[in-house]
Amino acid sequence: MVLLAGPRQAGKTTLVRQIAEQEGLRYLTLDDALTLLSAREDPVGMIRGLDRAVIDEIQRAPQLLLAIKKSVDEDRRPGRFLLTGSANLMTLPTVADSLAGRMETLSLLPLSQSEIESRSANWVDKAFAGRILDPGRPALGDDLIERVLRGGYPEAIARASARRRMTWARQYIDAIIQRDVGDVAGIEKLDHLPRFLRALAQTAGQMCNYTQLGGQVGLDGKTASRYVGVFEQMYLLERIDVWARNRLNRVVKTPKLQFVDSGLLATLLDLTAEEVRQDRTRFGKVLETFVFGELLKHTTTADGDYRLLYYRDADKVEVDIVIENAAGNLVCVEVKAAATVKEGDLRGLKKLAGIAGDRFRMGVLLYDGSETMPLGERIWAAPLSTLWGK
Repeated sequence: MVLLAGPRQAGKTTLVRQIAEQEGLRYLTLDDALTLLSAREDPVGMIRGLDRAVIDEIQRAPQLLLAIKKSVDEDRRPGRFLLTGSANLMTLPTVADSLAGRMETLSLLPLSQSEIESRSANWVDKAFAGRILDPGRPALGDDLIERVLRGGYPEAIARASARRRMTWARQYIDAIIQRDVGDVAGIEKLDHLPRFLRALAQTAGQMCNYTQLGGQVGLDGKTASRYVGVFEQMYLLERIDVWARNRLNRVVKTPKLQFVDSGLLATLLDLTAEEVRQDRTRFGKVLETFVFGELLKHTTTADGDYRLLYYRDADKVEVDIVIENAAGNLVCVEVKAAATVKEGDLRGLKKLAGIAGDRFRMGVLLYDGSETMPLGERIWAAPLSTLWGK
């Protein structure tokens, strides 16, 4: 079976309904009250009556998975079940072990800028091959701000005004907390979650101290860490490990929090285009989130196998995003909101290049400009619009 996983409203249902129609699969959604009741009360009976089917929002009735496992073990034809989930099922108890070797998971994240521009070139694959994409349609100044604050959710993109996009994003966040968190985590008191999510938004792109952060909204460190895990399951954010030559150090050092969609982050921060035009102070972290999200989407469609990390040492020298391939080679990305590049902006890339040695394949400073220029051995400045280039 195949699981198509990703956040709500990313386009999973639209895609699987098309596939169901083309392939003659029966379509069932657990957002339907009667179907959900059947799945929860008689999962074996429900699956027994299905030969080939699409089951949408499977996380609402995870007990179905054991019934599907039994059916798949009895009839091993591939492609019998196409599932979608708006939560990471493999973090739910009992699920990961029972489905080992029986299910392949594919990610469907919100639209990348490449998809919006109808381009298929993969920035990450090209970078590891030693090439930076030619800039796509330039996005400078106000155009860049618009893209970053809009994010990648299809519904947000379809809304013409910033006010309507922000209204949609607020309702989306409320709906996830009220509707989906209970399915995934069984959290009864939801009143802390909105405030905690807003507190997390303030720390986007930074190392996270759960005890300190939780204390701001009346939670202990253990509960705060659990809540971060719930938001990870909902594909709202990710914990990013630090890059270190010693892999044990990656585990023991503090991870950094990154949101998956810059539009949702901007909404949680109440950041508007008007504010950014007047003062770019808060725009930097949202722009870094935007770049992280674009690179994350590229890794899900790339030919290679990649991990996104970050770098920070005892001297507080940092690199925003470190992309590592399966062989341990690195492409490192620094994000700058300005159109002017200064020598100090290269400090992190140069230091990491020296530490990583031959494993350092390329360092790229993405900036709000239009020219791709070499800035030293294996280090380049490139427009942010290369992310959706060709």
